[in-house]
Amino acid sequence: MITESDISLAVPDDAVAIAALSRRVIEHGLEWRWTAPRLLASMADADTNVVVARRGTDLLGFAVMKYGEEEAHLLLLATQPRCRRQGVGSTLLAWLEGTLRVAGIRTVKLETRSGNAGAQAFYRHHGFVEINRRSGYYQGVEDAVSYLKQLGLPGA
Repeated sequence: MITESDISLAVPDDAVAIAALSRRVIEHGLEWRWTAPRLLASMADADTNVVVARRGTDLLGFAVMKYGEEEAHLLLLATQPRCRRQGVGSTLLAWLEGTLRVAGIRTVKLETRSGNAGAQAFYRHHGFVEINRRSGYYQGVEDAVSYLKQLGLPGA
């Protein structure tokens, strides 16, 4: 089982592998937008975390989260298909939610493709609530389902 100690901030050398995984499991059928240069820019952005889950040198998954003053936006979260249902995505999400609590941010939002029933079930399982649907959100090719989660803060 993966643990939070297997999660770390991505480094520039991770950008190509993260971009390839995004292309394969998130952006299939769409114009490729999360390229290595975009991921490198995200890594350099003080308001964004790009995190990876790995076992040794094996990249198991990654996530990209943008932080605002009062709300965060989970931009991407993906795991290798061979790692699904092994706790990788849940551990990435827990690590990110920990950073939100430290930052005092109570709200996280995200979008997922309307045809991705597995992702929708994953987010509902982790306490996210569907808030709306956005027609043609993904480059006019597919609708999005938007989710929101309110986090409790320590001592709240």
